[in-house]
This record gives sequence, C-alpha cells and structure tokens, in this order.
Amino acid sequence: MGDGPQPAMIRIGGASGFWGESSLATPQLLDAGSIDYLVYDYLAEITMSIMARARARDPSLGYATDFVSEVLAPHLAEIQRQGVRVLSNAGGVNPAACGQAIEALIDEQGLSLKVAVVTGDDLADRLPELAGQNIVEMFDGRPLPAPAAIASVNAYLGAAPVVAALAAGADIVITGRCADSALALAACRHAFRWPADDWDLMAAGSLVGHLLECGPQTTGGNFTDWDEVAESLDRIGYPIAQVHADGTAVITKPAGTGGIVTRGTVGEQLLYEIDDPQAYRLPDVVCDFSNVALEQAGTDRVTVCGATGRPAPDRYKVSATYLDGYRGGMLLSFTGTDAADRARSFARGALARAAKALAEAAAPPLTETSVEVIGAEDQFGDFRRELDPREVVLKIAARHPAAAGVAALIKAVTGLALATPAGLAIFQAGRPRPSPVVRLFSFLLPRDVPETRVTIDGRGVAVSSTPGEAFDPGRITRPPPPDPVAATVENLTEVPLAQLVWARSGDKGNNANVGVIARRADYLPWLWRALTTETVAARFHHLLEGPVERFFLPGPGAINFVLHDVLGGGGVASLRNDPQGKAFAQILLATPIPVPVDLEIKD
Repeated sequence: MGDGPQPAMIRIGGASGFWGESSLATPQLLDAGSIDYLVYDYLAEITMSIMARARARDPSLGYATDFVSEVLAPHLAEIQRQGVRVLSNAGGVNPAACGQAIEALIDEQGLSLKVAVVTGDDLADRLPELAGQNIVEMFDGRPLPAPAAIASVNAYLGAAPVVAALAAGADIVITGRCADSALALAACRHAFRWPADDWDLMAAGSLVGHLLECGPQTTGGNFTDWDEVAESLDRIGYPIAQVHADGTAVITKPAGTGGIVTRGTVGEQLLYEIDDPQAYRLPDVVCDFSNVALEQAGTDRVTVCGATGRPAPDRYKVSATYLDGYRGGMLLSFTGTDAADRARSFARGALARAAKALAEAAAPPLTETSVEVIGAEDQFGDFRRELDPREVVLKIAARHPAAAGVAALIKAVTGLALATPAGLAIFQAGRPRPSPVVRLFSFLLPRDVPETRVTIDGRGVAVSSTPGEAFDPGRITRPPPPDPVAATVENLTEVPLAQLVWARSGDKGNNANVGVIARRADYLPWLWRALTTETVAARFHHLLEGPVERFFLPGPGAINFVLHDVLGGGGVASLRNDPQGKAFAQILLATPIPVPVDLEIKD
C-alpha cells in the first residue's frame, strides 16, 4: 500500500474548505515547508448542481476551474520540488476534464507529475434505473423526483480509490464527490499502511479530515471569541495536521501566520455539522467522537486523540439535487425613527401588490414568502430585545413555480419605491433576476451500486473494497450525563451562555446542529441542567418545525444539539437570511444560564 519505509509522522495541510475559498492557502502551506499532503475540499450539494449546469452548457466544464488556473498553475513546480502530494475533489461532476486540464498544465510547464482521476460517484446516467426502485428521501420519506428535474446525483465515495491512486504512484489525485474527510484519511491509510478494517484508525483519520475540511475554521475563523483573532484575520493561518502512525494528531498552523489554534477553535470544528456524535456515518467508518480528547500542547498546538469506530455502513449516502421552481428577493435599507415599523409596512404593501398582480394574471399565488428585518433582532424570535433601531435592512423574498411569479414580487418591491415610508434606500441597481430553487434529496444505496474507477497514465487501477455492515443504533452505549446539581435561587446568578462555552453551528440539509464546548469542566453540570431540549426548542421556536435532540460528549466536555426541520428547506431552497444555520450558535449564546454566584466565570 505504501511506497518506501513507513514514516513516524505525516503533515497534511488543509488548503480549501469550499469552492470560492481563498487561493492564499497553497503558497502559505508550501512556504511552511515539510508538508507531505495538501487536501482541497471544494464540494457542497449546491456546488454539484452549479457544476452540473455548467457541464450541460459545455461538456468540458463541470469542475472547479480556478483550482487549475489559480491554485495549481502558479505552484506546480514548487509542489513537484517539495514532493508534496495533492488530493482534491475539485473534479466535481467532471473529474476527467479536470484531470486533463491539469495534465495539460504539467506538460506546458515541463514537469513530471502524475495525475490520477477517480470516477464512479456520478450516477446521472443511471437515473432511469434508480427511478424504478421506489427510492425515498432518507430524512422525510419523499419519493425520488422525476429524472428530468434532477440536476445532479452523486454517491459519497470513501478513501479507498484515493489510496489506490496513491499506491499507483499518483502525485495529484482528482475525485468527484467523496466524503469531505476521505481525502485526509486516504493520506493516512497510504502513508501508514493502515488496514481498511481497523475501525479505530479509520475513525482517527476521518477525524483529522473533519478538522481540516473547513480550512481556517480550525485556526480561529468563525470563532466564538472572535476578538482574539480580529486583528489577524487578513493573514490567518491554514491548518496543518501532524498525524502519527497510531492516529494521534497535533493540529497547528504555519509559524508567523494569523489566527490561533486552541482547544476552543479545534473543539468548535470537531462539533461542526455533525449529528449524533456516536454515530457519525462516513463511507469508510461509523465514527464515535464522544470521547475525543483535546489537549493544548503549546502555542498554536492542540493534540487530538480518542476517536473510535464501528464497521463501515453497508450503504453509501447519495445526494441528488433537483429544480423546484424559482425564488428571488431584495435587500432594502430604512433609516430614521421607527425604521423597523417602516420596513414591515413597506413589505406588507409590496406583498399585497404582488398578490393582486398574480391574481389578475390568473397565475398561482406565491408559494412561500419571507420578511426579515435585519437589525431588529428578527433572528431571535420571542427572545428579541425591545429596540427602536434607527437603521435596518429589510429582506423580502418569495418562491413560485415560475420565474414570472417571483418577478411579480420584485416588480412590486421596486414599483412601490416612490410610495414608500420615508427613509428607503436601495444599493443595487436594477431588478434582481429570479433564480432556480435547487433542493437536496438524500438517499441510501448498496455499496456495490457505484462503479468506482481509478485512471492514471491512461490505465485503470484496481480498487479494493471493504464490505460494510448494517448499522444498529441500538448497540450504542450512551455516556452518563454530568452529575446532577442542585441549588437554591438564593445562591444562583444568571450569565450569558457565551461566558461558559465556545459554540459552533452548521447544517445538514434541512437540519441544523449547535455544538457547545464547556470552557471549564466544572461548568458542565450547570450547562446540562440549563440547556435542555425544551430550552433550545424555545430559543428557536419561530424557526423550528421538528424535534430537538441532545447528545453528551464527555471527552471534549461538550453538548451537541440537533434541530430537525429548522432551515426552511436549507441551502438555496430556503428564503431565510441564514439558510444554513450558521448564526444559530450566536442566537443560543445569548441564553441566560443559572450558575452559582461563587463559580469562576470568564469575563
């Protein structure tokens, strides 16, 4: 599996977290020296649909073109000189075209790097076959949309094909859809010759990938204590995982860069976009992160260990995106006394005009509307403070089966501009265009359905497969919660949750999670006492349509909440100002928590 002697440690740099990420990571990590692997994560569900539409217009497109032109082109020679291996899912829905573009670049620069391409995740050609299998959405039971409406359909592959490509001598491996963590896991498997069925090692490598997959979110980006990194965000360091053969890793960053690496920054990323921390399902392993230990091992160095695993699931997750009508809207500002009331009055008038116009045209009414007054604490629902802001931004949006239906609202908004309450200002010029609503449809397929292929130097490479097992959640042993605490009102005081924890939120389809990590171990009993599922549900009552789950992670001293059906459809299917729940942690952090008056609290 490996080539040459097994190293005691490898260094993996997390160089990209999404399509649109800064291109500064690559030169920064190369300048750090001693990097063995660079991993680049470009794909999200909406990204796949965008790439699919690009490929439909031009068969040579459908991948992250800037990965080739902006990331690799200026640095290929240095990558070859240092012997760094590059692993990326920049192939999107057309990994072969991405691989060909890189090979042309290599030839142009007179280099000798070998490129491998992984395919098989794209199931678009098999949609007629899938349509006859009574497939339903894995979360809500919806039937599979008609094949003609589907923009993309891709299975989440694991590390195995990337490992095969590395064993075949690839310097650069390009994949389509794979699990975000699989790239880093593949580097570990290849370097340390880990058996694919050593589940604890698979979980350890997957944890490394999870901590790297969002780039500088591990090094102070999106951090609760934002003021600690505010002055250095422009030069923030990208994460480096120093991984040892036993799966232990140290998370750090290049010397002299901005940001920080602490138990808080790493802990927040640990909890990012997970659901049940004891059943984090990936193609390679079902991870248990509940006992992961985070230890500050020096300045900008955090040691991570303790992930355990269960056998890989017997089915792959598949994500399809499909078109479901159109959406559109506008942002408008209002200034002056009673600005929020003026904004809401304007919104009522615009919606009434749009409804009348659609009725007169014998068109269906707007499917859904959204009015949010940014600056008036609409995101906080019942827990908003009584304010009288003198400047706000009105966001008004709608969905409709036809683009013309959304255009009716946009026309009503702009047409009301002269009859508006005073103080209106509009920054953008002209009317925005309606855009397609792209919905996510996730389902499961047997592992043998995707036909995974690896190609290097024009030849195929065999990919070993690991049989999976059906996962039984009933076999999970839940850790006991923190010891209960009792106190009288007289010896308690209330402090904002932000003084007790670090927190991070994220999305999975129409669900969101909010993870909180205790700043100190002695806070945990009070957090568990106060942060019940009922408390969290109340905080998000104005958004929440499903239940709330609560999970305890004794290792990092954390609690994870999963909020079901809370994002208005999620992604671009949502009309919300925050369709991915990225600010949910900030909403929860304002919650008052009763604690003893003599408990030492962060200022």
